[in-house]
This record gives sequence, structure tokens and C-alpha cells, in this order.
Amino acid sequence: MANGGKDSHSTPQFPTHNAPRVWLLTSGDSPVGITLARQVLNHGDYVVSGIIPAEFEKDDTRSEEFKSFLSEVGRRGGDGWKERLKIVALDIRMMGQCQAAVAEAVYAYGRVDILFCCTSQAIVGTVEELAISNRTQTLVRDQFETNFFGPMNIIQSTLPNMREQKIGHIIVLGGITGHLGTPGLGMYCAATWALEGFCDSIAYEIAPFNIKMTIVQASIEIGILLNRITSAPPHLAYAPDANNAPLFRGILDGLLNRLPGIRAQYVAQNQDPYSPKSDSERMGGPNILSQTEVVSLYPPLSQAHSEKLLAETVHALTAIGGHENPPTRHIVGVEGVASVKEKLKTVSEELEDFVEASYAVDVPIDSHGNPKMEIVDGDDDGPVDFGSHDAEDRHS
Repeated sequence: MANGGKDSHSTPQFPTHNAPRVWLLTSGDSPVGITLARQVLNHGDYVVSGIIPAEFEKDDTRSEEFKSFLSEVGRRGGDGWKERLKIVALDIRMMGQCQAAVAEAVYAYGRVDILFCCTSQAIVGTVEELAISNRTQTLVRDQFETNFFGPMNIIQSTLPNMREQKIGHIIVLGGITGHLGTPGLGMYCAATWALEGFCDSIAYEIAPFNIKMTIVQASIEIGILLNRITSAPPHLAYAPDANNAPLFRGILDGLLNRLPGIRAQYVAQNQDPYSPKSDSERMGGPNILSQTEVVSLYPPLSQAHSEKLLAETVHALTAIGGHENPPTRHIVGVEGVASVKEKLKTVSEELEDFVEASYAVDVPIDSHGNPKMEIVDGDDDGPVDFGSHDAEDRHS
């Protein structure tokens, strides 16, 4: 995996700043939210941590890990952690909650310096599988509500405050899926690309207000294994024996099969045409994403596994957050960098292969800046040069 825990990443490197900053995290109970909040609080900054109350009340691993973090905050009372952490109700799909969360942050700590958008989910399925029923079509809408419209809501809600204070930094946690299309993850990739296009565009709009925008592209494991996964029922036409595309469902099933929590919770499917077949261990797993119904779960990673997976990403976030001149896009990990380079190389090669076709449609410009568009009329009197006519002639 791209994000292994290295010793050089154990100590966060925060940029120099004159006073403690206020961070607003959109998914404070996520593994990345908890790990980052721990680093930020230890550094002396303030954290406003958004959670969905209904998720907090559930009796599951994700909720228990956040409750454990809150207990840790209580034990660090002497370090001021409790006074510098505020929990707010925040479902970024709801504009009202976004506006309320920002208002609570400003009321409590006076400002929001860094907005970290880290709310995400992954919908797994081919284009036909996601069109097969009203339920699966709803999954597509849910994907965009969470991964695109949600971040847009919280960014829109935060901007007035940052614009008034004439400084701010918005960090969006994306993935290399913003560069690379992945078979079986079409809607997840589409929402990621939409969000990155939105962020690239508004970066120019907000720059005059001294508000920075950074997209952090983490490895695909960060976006998938640390958030909710929902899989549509498989379609026979996309079974491995009928379609040799490297669908992400089989790859992900292979990863999930290796988790002890998955093996303990789900019964293995002995006869399943969608089972990963690369080795006996994967063959013996439950392959839960290949069942004939919609399946939704948080992968049961241990806290140690999550923190190791997140090491490079959190190190990058602490180094970039609030930086005077942050990157507009940061790719995390060796594998991510290599993958994006390979994609850009392919695009460049294809561009060169068809460059003559691209240039063939260019319209020459005369010395006056007018297009020299020539059309031969039916009387064979020679070409008509539209560039030689004035505006009145062209519109007559």
C-alpha cells in the first residue's frame, strides 16, 4: 500500500505561524479526522470536529474509536485538549447544518483558519449494475450528495467568514482517482473529478481574498478502506469469466477477505462466480461485495492498521495546513506519484499521435485579429474570405 508508516513521518512538521489556528474537520469521527485532530491538538491548535449524531450513537467500531478518542481528550485535560476541542453536529449534505457548524466554530474560537473536507463514501458497481433498480440509482445520487455536493456546501458556508478575515485555507481530501479512472468505481471517480474541477475553478475566485485551496490526493486505500463502502449487486455480463476488465469489486473483495473482522462477521460463500481467484486465501473469504443484494459497511480495520495507513497522508496535512504558500495539488505516496505520472505520459503520447488532427481545425488569424475563414461558393468564383469583410457585411 502507498501509505505505509515510516519513522520519518511520526513527528508532524507544522508550518510556522504566529498564533494557534482553528481547524474545522467535516468528518471528525473518521480515522483521518481522529488521527489529524490528535496531532493538531498536541500541536496547540483548536479543532472543531463535525460528526453525524446518529452515527455517533451506533454501537460499531467507528463510533467506539471516536468515543475512545474523546476519553483520551479528557485525560489530556492538563494539556488543554478539552478546551481546544469542540464537537458539532454536521452532515455536510445539509446546507443548514454546514452554516450552523461554521457559526458555532466562530462563536467558540472566533474564526475558522483551516477547513478540512474529509467526508467520503465509495459506491462500487459498473455502470449497468448501478442502473438496474431504483435502489441502485439512488446510490448514484448518494455518491454525489456525499462526495461532491456535501463538500461544496461546507466550502460555500465557510467562505464568507474567511473572506471577512482575509485569510483562510481550504483542504480537500481527494485521491488519485481524481486522475485515474477505475473500472467498477465509475461513480466514485466521477464525483471526485467533479469536486476537483469545482475546487480548481473557485481557487481563482477566492485567491484575491487571500484564501488558499489545496487538493490532497491520497492513495486509493485511504478513500476506500477508511470510509463507508456500498456495493451494488453484480451483473452476470460483468462476471470475470465473461468480462476480463479488472473490476475493483474483485480487488476490494480480496482485501476485505484478509481482515479478521470480515471473516468473523460474514459467512463465506462457497460458490460465487465473482470470487477473487488469485490465491487460496482470497478464494476462501466471504466476498461480501459479490452478494446478490446491496451491501454497505465500514471495513473493520484496527486502529493500529488505520494509523499506519494514514501516516503519510496526515504528515502531509500537518505540513500543508495553513502554509503561507501551499500547493494547489499534493499527491501522497510513491505509488500515487508513479500512477499519475504514467497517466500524464499516456495522455501526452496520445496527444502527439493525433496532434495533426488537432491542428487541422485551427482557423488562421489575419493581421487585424479576424478569423480568415474561407468558403468556396457554388459559382466557382474563388474562396470567400470572411476576415476581409467588416462587421456590418458579416451580419447582413
